[in-house]
Amino acid sequence: MLADKTILLVDDETKIRILLKDFLEKEGYHIIEAKDGREAMDIFYCRMQEINMILLDVMIPEFDGWTVCREIRKKSQVPIIMLTARGEDFDEVHGLEIGADDYIRKPVKPTVLVARLNAFFRRLDKSGKDSVYRYGELLIDTGSHQVMLREEEVSLSPTEYSILITLIEYGKNIVSREQLLQRVWGYDYYGGLRTVDTHINRLRIKLKEKGDCITTIRGFGYRFEG
Repeated sequence: MLADKTILLVDDETKIRILLKDFLEKEGYHIIEAKDGREAMDIFYCRMQEINMILLDVMIPEFDGWTVCREIRKKSQVPIIMLTARGEDFDEVHGLEIGADDYIRKPVKPTVLVARLNAFFRRLDKSGKDSVYRYGELLIDTGSHQVMLREEEVSLSPTEYSILITLIEYGKNIVSREQLLQRVWGYDYYGGLRTVDTHINRLRIKLKEKGDCITTIRGFGYRFEG
């Protein structure tokens, strides 16, 4: 079922790459390896259309994971999951702010990683009734996954798009951060609720003046007021 899912795995530790590659390939994923940031970007730019997700270690040679994430985000909204052995909360917040979709601390448990990847791809593959939502100059077409503002496309990552659609589907109801974690990420997230807040902030910025449609209900969550 997942055989067509290609992941670029970027880590300078050969043992980790071998472990994760062997485990993920048994689960039906196709893995492309890179040992440093320069190689990762070279591979990505050559095979951009083929790669469905990037597993990106933070502490890698040549260019670190943050640099790679920033550069890729200039060209693509491919899902990026950051991996790190560092324990600072700053790392997580920084990774999310520059465009990462998720964040996993090392040592990575292969079973946990597979559960997250499976949930992520199930969300991307989920199909439902196509709808078009219009809020003034903001248009969201769920059939094409396009978001347009003043007839210009808004480039959202899959995670940002899913958050927007979830808020819209809840109507005038408040959506808690816990509900967003479950609906958008598809698992019980252990890294804290800042993940949701960071993605909401990025989404608001990309929607420009329409970002004000996403209101914070202090102590409860968020609501879309188009």
